[in-house]
Amino acid sequence: MRAYEIQPGIKSLDALRRVDRPEPQPGPSDVMIRVRAAGLNRRDHSVIHGVYAGPPLTRPMIPLSDGAGEVVAVGAEVRRFKVGDRVASCFFQRWNDGPFTASVRGSELGAQNDGMLAELVALNENGVVAIPGLLSFEEAATLPCAAVTAWHALFARGGLKPGEWVLALGTGGVSVAGLQLAKAAGARVVITSSSDAKLERARALGAEGMVNYKTTPDWPTEVLRLTDGQGAHQVLEVGGSATLPGAIEAVRPGGWIHQIGFVSGREVALNLPRFVAKDATWRGVYVGSRAMFEAMNAAIAASRVRPVVDRVFPFEEARAAYEYQGSGAHFGKVVIAL
Repeated sequence: MRAYEIQPGIKSLDALRRVDRPEPQPGPSDVMIRVRAAGLNRRDHSVIHGVYAGPPLTRPMIPLSDGAGEVVAVGAEVRRFKVGDRVASCFFQRWNDGPFTASVRGSELGAQNDGMLAELVALNENGVVAIPGLLSFEEAATLPCAAVTAWHALFARGGLKPGEWVLALGTGGVSVAGLQLAKAAGARVVITSSSDAKLERARALGAEGMVNYKTTPDWPTEVLRLTDGQGAHQVLEVGGSATLPGAIEAVRPGGWIHQIGFVSGREVALNLPRFVAKDATWRGVYVGSRAMFEAMNAAIAASRVRPVVDRVFPFEEARAAYEYQGSGAHFGKVVIAL
């Protein structure tokens, strides 16, 4: 089968190599998936550049945690799926339900374990979910990491209610999925970007407030103005060092700051008295469980939300897909079709 591998010891896009591999053989509890589309995340750049948390690669690794396709074979003990089912991968192969535990770590796809950028993949039946019938494979391939992260933050943890305000920082995969899911639940959204064109796309998806942080450097004050002086009930914080202090200013007293990413830097200086005075909750969000994924899919099917796919690259142009996403030009998700 055709696949891509990340070669160990090369901390750049030069590590990505197209290869031929033997077809995987499903075990008794595995399903064999013919992958039709695989989705890129910011995390995938950390992996290929050798800065992702966790041990360094010691062998060639198939990248990407996110993929969707159809089941083409099942092991003798499989009960959850049958041949022909349309499915997507779970980011964590060992987080079925309940709280995050130490046993979950190490089961992520596309880092320590082979991922989804291959024609055929064998996964345990508990690490796979059915995808909503209204979605294409390309749309479904956007869900396992970014969308589940947004669902975990806003609903599984934050208990988002109709009428509440969400602040989504940037227009990458988590923020755009968060915008869509929040709007489907009757919440109100303020979103930020350095691009007015991207902000107009967010407006078309239902955002009530748009803030260009380049032309409005004091964006937290503008967020407060847009939310009637109160601030956001929940903040999807993906920036890290450059944006967390502003998120503290923009969250309302008693609100949630969901720390998801750190694209602007990993070290941050905090005004601790200001944070304490907000009586807010700041908590890390690391994707989510299979149960969260299934709950989100039920909501997607009911509300008929269609994930935003910015651009689809053919399998032969996987490196170009990485380069495009790395440029920051995308709005929503970048997908590779097989």
